[in-house]
Amino acid sequence: QVQLVESGGGEVQAGDSLRLSCVASGLTFRIHGMGWFRQAPGHERELVARITSGGGIRNYADFVKGRFTISRDNDQNTVYLQMNSLKPEDTAVYYCAAGVSDWKYWGQGTQVSVST
Repeated sequence: QVQLVESGGGEVQAGDSLRLSCVASGLTFRIHGMGWFRQAPGHERELVARITSGGGIRNYADFVKGRFTISRDNDQNTVYLQMNSLKPEDTAVYYCAAGVSDWKYWGQGTQVSVST
């Protein structure tokens, strides 16, 4: 059974940082691309960042470029999202996802709330 478990969310103030983690089990982690998505109330889920299986290619949504960094540790079956200079508009539930040709597996999400 595949499981993706996110952690690291919380309530912070604008300008603060958070580091999200997602630990994967039940799959061959090193062959899966990994992504972070977010969904704010009343909005559709959107891609924040993604990283290829080997970690060589990373892509970011324009609204997080220069502030967020995605990384992965294939020995620990973990993907990270370092979030700096957080803004109130970053408030959302953050999900990690895994897939080879599509986003097949999803975690349950972790809440990030940023206040002014």
